[in-house]
Amino acid sequence: MKIKEIVVVEGKDDTVAIKRAIDADTIETNGSAISEETIERIRLAQKIRGVIVFTDPDYPGEKIRKIIAESVPGCKHAFVKKTDARHQSGKGIGVEHASPEAIRTALKDAYVMKEEINELITKEDLLTAGLIGGKNAKQRRERLGNLLKIGYTNGKQLHKRLMAFQISKEAFASAWKQVIQEEQDG
Repeated sequence: MKIKEIVVVEGKDDTVAIKRAIDADTIETNGSAISEETIERIRLAQKIRGVIVFTDPDYPGEKIRKIIAESVPGCKHAFVKKTDARHQSGKGIGVEHASPEAIRTALKDAYVMKEEINELITKEDLLTAGLIGGKNAKQRRERLGNLLKIGYTNGKQLHKRLMAFQISKEAFASAWKQVIQEEQDG
């Protein structure tokens, strides 16, 4: 299977993992200090073929994602779950550790961040749902991010990400209900 868009990853190991999973071209950022030259290559790729940003589910990966989103609007964003991106030894998290199936799923479910943002879900909704503060908030956010395919965020970033991807109240409510049901069953 070949994808049209160019996938932006952090490094060579990520490129190898992507190519193991799918026929795709990549651009490597070589870390979070993205050069202006790399940003220009991403802009050109976005104009010609489209771009999917696929960075590690950690702080540096989120930093890279933010820089690209601000510099090159309209890119799609793919997220891999932390559990799917963990090295077998338990040390290290990255796209390069994800299985081909997890990579294919993440790329298939890529979202486009919206520039004009409507507040569909409020911060009060997040507080009421127990996603900000409270005993199980971190685990709930992680599970919610996986269900909505928007990745894990801290409490402050969750609202921004839900707005950026224009997650509907219905999709949010459905995922939240599943999170709560899993807690009760667990």
